Amino acid sequence: MRGYLMSVDGTVSDATADAVRASIASGSFFWLDLIDLDAEGSDLLRHAFQFHPLAVEDAEHFGQRPKLDDYDDFVYLVVHGADGDGGDTIEVHSFYSDKFLVTVERGQCSQFDDVRTRASLRRQQGGGSTIMLLYRIIDSLIDSFFPVLSRFDDQIDSLEDAILVKPTEEQLGTLFTMKRSLVALRKVITPQRDMFASLAVSDSGLPGMTPDAERYFRDLYDHLIRISDLVDSYRDLLSGAMDTHLSTVSNRLNQVMKQLTIIATIFLPLSFITGFFGQNFGWMISHITGLGTFVFLGIGMQILVALALLMMFRRRNWL
Repeated sequence: MRGYLMSVDGTVSDATADAVRASIASGSFFWLDLIDLDAEGSDLLRHAFQFHPLAVEDAEHFGQRPKLDDYDDFVYLVVHGADGDGGDTIEVHSFYSDKFLVTVERGQCSQFDDVRTRASLRRQQGGGSTIMLLYRIIDSLIDSFFPVLSRFDDQIDSLEDAILVKPTEEQLGTLFTMKRSLVALRKVITPQRDMFASLAVSDSGLPGMTPDAERYFRDLYDHLIRISDLVDSYRDLLSGAMDTHLSTVSNRLNQVMKQLTIIATIFLPLSFITGFFGQNFGWMISHITGLGTFVFLGIGMQILVALALLMMFRRRNWL
């Protein structure tokens, strides 16, 4: 079993089954952070904590949407954060009451390192409440979205500038990848925002909730609204960048086709003239003789026709 156990006095140690059972028996508040829940950890949740089987089953199977379930003696929460790369999200399952906080995640959650350090200092100094510890954990997860979205903003600006200079297939692939990442973020941010919206207007609240703590949780809701708005804005910007890419490619194709059409139009009458005078009529053979006739009919007429077409194209602003 991998994890950390923070006791009521702020001491942080590696989590063991015996240490967890001793903390439960003491009745003092503690924070148990389990990493990559295994069979021993699941058995601890079922028998030592006696959590509801449905809650334990959810903690064993990741891929849950953000939610808040109120059980008899604890509250079960699923909250997501950003993993730092913008592709996937960090999924954290929490069992919370006024006597304990149990978090379950896959892999080492870097956001919790700072939370654990700060919470340990507050506990050692005799400060900090249980509800505020839950707030700081959720706040660290929610705030992890902002750097990811900031990188999205910079990347979109760079792509837009590059598309206007020279659109490529690689840029289009990047746009599709970013759009899929934003869709994945939106799938967790929207229900998470709605979850905290219902918590803000709910009368039940969380164990240990105080009027001052309610202000902090409303601030979480405000952050989620901002993140949701940013995701929607970046989706619109990506759609606009994709339209710009397609329009630029289409305009360049139209320009190339226009130039090819002009060249073909210039050579069309020249081909007709050379083809006409290339016929083996006896009159032409006997009368078109000498250098002057060749220069005028063979070369001069073609140059005059080409110049006349170029002047017509320029007057019509086709060149």
